[in-house]
Amino acid sequence: MIRYVAVVGPGTEATDSELESAREAGRRLADNSFVVVTGGLGGVMEAAAAGAADEGGVSIGLLPGFDRSEAGPAHSFTISTGLGEMRNAVVVRAADAVPAIGGSWGTLSEIALAVRTGVPVVSVEGWPLPDYPEGVVVSDNVVEAVHHIVEVLRPPVPRGPDS
Repeated sequence: MIRYVAVVGPGTEATDSELESAREAGRRLADNSFVVVTGGLGGVMEAAAAGAADEGGVSIGLLPGFDRSEAGPAHSFTISTGLGEMRNAVVVRAADAVPAIGGSWGTLSEIALAVRTGVPVVSVEGWPLPDYPEGVVVSDNVVEAVHHIVEVLRPPVPRGPDS
């Protein structure tokens, strides 16, 4: 079964560190045969798509508007939703897990939507929250974050009758 992982984070206000982390996340996710899903624009979204492309992986950008030319060019496929910020819910619901890299109001909304709908979240370089809710793992780096996602999404090992 193909698994989809939504990399979320700041757009144009992303820091260099967040962009590097997002690109590395995209690479590592593609290397583990995950489809990378993003909000389709620049910043962390474009960097994750570029990382996936570096490894020959696939990325899907779910755009807030109607104009596909707004998409980050590294995305394999883009879908214009016309939903504005409400597309954040579509990004999260399309995913089996969500690494959140960095912090922004949109990122915070995606984390909240993922928690509310039971989608596992790993936060890297995120905004400090007073109490992270159940379902959110805080990671020190993107390598650890992707490792956690791989473990969470790994199919269970079938047990035989003698197990």
